[in-house]
Amino acid sequence: MRATHEHEFEAALGLPEELPKGEQILWQGSPNWISLGVEAFHLRSLGIYFGLMLLLQLSYLSGQEEDWSAKPLLITAFMVMLTLGTLWAWSWMSAKASMYTITNKRVVMRVGVVYSLTFNLPLKQIIGAHELHRKGGTSDLSLTLKKEDRIGWLHLWPHSRPWVLNHPEPTIRCIPDGALCADILKSAWLEVNKDIEVSVAPKVAPNLATAKSKTELNGLLQAS
Repeated sequence: MRATHEHEFEAALGLPEELPKGEQILWQGSPNWISLGVEAFHLRSLGIYFGLMLLLQLSYLSGQEEDWSAKPLLITAFMVMLTLGTLWAWSWMSAKASMYTITNKRVVMRVGVVYSLTFNLPLKQIIGAHELHRKGGTSDLSLTLKKEDRIGWLHLWPHSRPWVLNHPEPTIRCIPDGALCADILKSAWLEVNKDIEVSVAPKVAPNLATAKSKTELNGLLQAS
């Protein structure tokens, strides 16, 4: 008997339905689960914090005059490992359940572990983006939508730009080929929006809606 896959119901990988005529996939990818665990679930910071707490507890217990028992320390260590292990498992499942797709018309994000959600983000509704590269080799690509197109932060997390809560930005998170993804997105956006009237460039960095040429657009995705 052949095993079934969670997303075998999809018309195409990462897509809720077959692409319309004239639309084609330009790029697909999923988060790196280790990077997602470190960056979105803050597992490195939590590991350091819990490690310091264990050292503090060990110092306190060993400083007792009478003979001390290691039982409280072992219980704490077990709870720490259980917590971190659960978060690592959740980050793995989040990455496994996620698929980002860029077509020549839109960005599609299929996310969610318990309940799968698919966000269709037309390129015409995207007005800005921010690119973040990490030394570990993974990247984030955050998308700024028009103000009337707002997605709840809880629906997006962990696929949202960190610390942006007022107008959450859907984010292609922790991918290994961020530079390639950004170039493909820029080219696709320019092709879809080639007929729009460009306005005067804003005071800050130019964004997708105001970029007048590909050269100017290259300054859009602010590398960090």
